[in-house]
Amino acid sequence: MNPFIKLPFKILLGTLLFVSCTNEDNNLPIEDNNVTYTNTIKAIIDVNCTGCHASPPINGALMTLIAYNNVIEAVQNRNLIGRIEDGSMPLNGSLSSTQIKAIKDWQIGGLPE
Repeated sequence: MNPFIKLPFKILLGTLLFVSCTNEDNNLPIEDNNVTYTNTIKAIIDVNCTGCHASPPINGALMTLIAYNNVIEAVQNRNLIGRIEDGSMPLNGSLSSTQIKAIKDWQIGGLPE
């Protein structure tokens, strides 16, 4: 392959890899006025938390987060939102600002199912 073609190809490939590997890519489309456990929060928790907070919990997790009542308990009594905001949860990464906002909006909205 011609060396003058290799360089632009490498630059293009590097740019595509860089742009496609961001945390914001896993954002869910969220309607601020319609955040419920079923339509928004469950998907966030399932993707980011149930790897450890399964039933039974594994990897040192202290509680399960597989059902609506488990997540409400964690929000109301176990500082789930604070742990997400300070980055201590999830252990294997972090939630996007949109996902954190959805969970906070859900709490403010009364934790609808």
